Amino acid sequence: MTSTVRFFGLKAIAIGAALSMTAGLALAAENAPSKNSIVDALKAAPVTRGLSANPNKTGETSFINSVRNRSTRSLSTDERAQLDTITANKPKIDLEINFDYNSASISQASMPAVQHLGEALSDPQLKGSTFVVSGHTDGIGGEAYNQDLSERRADTIKRYLVDKYHLASSDLVTVGYGKTKLKDTANPADPLNRRVQVVNTEVDTTASK
Repeated sequence: MTSTVRFFGLKAIAIGAALSMTAGLALAAENAPSKNSIVDALKAAPVTRGLSANPNKTGETSFINSVRNRSTRSLSTDERAQLDTITANKPKIDLEINFDYNSASISQASMPAVQHLGEALSDPQLKGSTFVVSGHTDGIGGEAYNQDLSERRADTIKRYLVDKYHLASSDLVTVGYGKTKLKDTANPADPLNRRVQVVNTEVDTTASK
């Protein structure tokens, strides 16, 4: 009798856990930004005729092209800082993409957000742009560890986009910022800090071809 009760109790727990996981995945999909909202956030502002050209544009394009085919790990501190300066006022979106603990593997709950990102970057409205994909960690742990983790996570997102959505590798520049750019500085452990940011550099990819 006791064994039977225990069996059904364990079965009920297992079913409850499965339903909870399913509900969690559904909630994550519901909360993930849509393809259209990502496209809207990343669309470049229209160029107005008669306005003087941005004097920094040539320098920005030259720098973006110099890091276009570089590995994430190869970027120096100065190059990461320059990328940050260039992208500061560009169209961008923060995506709360979680990864498995102590890993660069995308969690199942975050797959809808990554898939919507792939669909958005494949949209004709964003065709021709170069995007910076930056990885960020929370404030827990050492600087070197978090820097490495953020770089691996940015690489994971790029690899997924290239493999699953056939985006050109050269159109995605990856960078890791570790825990140096917390979104919620008052709460270093807040999950909001563990994110991937995508920025439209507004640099035409044809300039490098």
